[in-house]
Amino acid sequence: MSMNVIHFVFLVATVAIALGLGARAGRKTRTAEGFSLGGRSSGAGVVAGGIAGTVIGGAATIGTAQLAYSIGLSGWWFTLGSGIGFLIIGTFYARPLRRSGLETVSQYLARTYGPAAGPIASLASSLGILFSAVASALAAIPMIAAMTGLSPFLSAVAIVVLVVAMVAFGGLRSAGVAGLFKMLVLWITLFAAGGLAVVTLHGLPDFSARFPEMPWFSLFGRGVWQSLGNVFSLIVGIICTQTYIQALYAASDSRTAAVGAYTAAAITIPVGLPSVAVGMAMHVLHPEIAPILALPIYLVEALPAPVAGVAIGGLMLSVVGSIAGLTLGIGTMMSRDIGQAVLGLTRDRDILRLNRACVVAVTIVAAWIALTHLDSYVLDWNYMSMALRGAGLFLPLTLAVFAPGRLPPAWGIGAMAAATLAAVGSKLLPGFAVTPLYAGLATSAAVVGIGLAVAAVRRAQPPVQPRDL
Repeated sequence: MSMNVIHFVFLVATVAIALGLGARAGRKTRTAEGFSLGGRSSGAGVVAGGIAGTVIGGAATIGTAQLAYSIGLSGWWFTLGSGIGFLIIGTFYARPLRRSGLETVSQYLARTYGPAAGPIASLASSLGILFSAVASALAAIPMIAAMTGLSPFLSAVAIVVLVVAMVAFGGLRSAGVAGLFKMLVLWITLFAAGGLAVVTLHGLPDFSARFPEMPWFSLFGRGVWQSLGNVFSLIVGIICTQTYIQALYAASDSRTAAVGAYTAAAITIPVGLPSVAVGMAMHVLHPEIAPILALPIYLVEALPAPVAGVAIGGLMLSVVGSIAGLTLGIGTMMSRDIGQAVLGLTRDRDILRLNRACVVAVTIVAAWIALTHLDSYVLDWNYMSMALRGAGLFLPLTLAVFAPGRLPPAWGIGAMAAATLAAVGSKLLPGFAVTPLYAGLATSAAVVGIGLAVAAVRRAQPPVQPRDL
C-alpha cells in the first residue's frame, strides 16, 4: 500500500477524534456498573452505536471484501444475517431482557436455571466471542503491516494498544460513542468507494465473461446449505451474545432498547454491499494481491488522499471498536459471573479492575491467535464464533425468556453443557462433517426435549396425598 503523509495525517486525526470522543463520554466512569452499562441511561443512538460498532468490524468490511474478491455476492451474508438477527432481537427479546434489570445473559439464565448456569453460560459464550475478536484482529494485522511496514507482531501490538485506549477506561459508553462516530465515517467513505467500484465494473467490456451469474451474483455461491448454515449461525449467535444484550441492558428503558436494535439493523444490513463491490472490482484490477488487502488498497488508490486517510482510519476504528466491544462483553461476564458469583468478589473496585484486566487479556489472546492463522478467511472465524456461542445457549435462553419455569433447571444446565461440548467436538474431530451449530443445536434440542417431556409427565401426575395416621 502506497500511502503518503496526507494519508497518515487524516488517518491519525480520524482515530484521535474517535478516541477523544470515547474518552470524553467515559470520563466519569467510576463504578463497575457504569463501566459495563453506562449507568443504564443510554439513548437509542448509543445503544445502536454499541451494537453496530461491535458487529461492523474487520469481518463486515475487510473480511466481506476478502470473500467477495474470491466469490462475489456471498460476501454480503455477514452484514445481511447480522441485521436480520438485530431485527429479531429487537422484536422479541429486547423488551423482556431490558425489563429484567440484569447485567449479563448468564445472570438471566442463572435466574431461571439456578446458580450453576451462570459460569457455564459465561465460559461457553466467552469462547465464541473470543473467535470473533480473532476475526477482527486477522483483518487488521495485514492492513497495518502493509501500510506501515511494521512486522505482523508489532502490528498486533498496535491493535492491543488501540483497544485499551478505546474501551479499558470508559467502558460501554466510550465504545458506544466512538462506535457512532465510526459508523458515520464508514458509511460516507465506504459508499463513496463502492460507487466508484460499481462504475468500474459497469465499464468492463467483458463483464459477463469475467463474472458469470453463478457464483458471483448468487447469495448461495458457496453452496445452499453452507450459506444457510452461516446465516443461521449469525442469527442464533447474535441473540445469545453478551455484547449485544449488554447494550440492551444499558438502554434507559425497554422501548429504547428495541429502537436501538432496529437502528443497528438499519445501519448494518447495507454496509456490506460497497465492500462486495470493491472486492469484485479488485478481482479485476489487482488479481495478484492477497484478497485480505482488497478493500484498504482500493481505498488508497481510488479516493483522494484526505478522504482515503479518513477511510483507512474508519477501517482501523471498525476493527478496534469491534474487538473493544467483544472483549468488554467477555470482561463483564468474567467479572460478574466468575469474579462475583464464584470467587466472591464484593468490592466494586475489585470487580471493575477484573473487568478491565479481562479486556486487556482477551485482546492479547485474540491477537496472538490471529498471528498464528494469518492465511485463513476472516468470515469463517466469525461464523464459527456465532455457532459456538449460540449452539449451547439459544434454546435454554429462548425458553427462559418466553416460557420461564417450563424446563427444569437440571435439564437447562445439561442442555447448555452438552450442546457446547458437542459444538466444540464437531470442530475438533477430524473428518466430522456436521457443522458446530447443527451439532450443538441438535444436542441441545434432544436434551431440552427430554427435559420438557419429563416435566410434562410430572405435571400430569396427581399430587401425592398424605396418608392418614
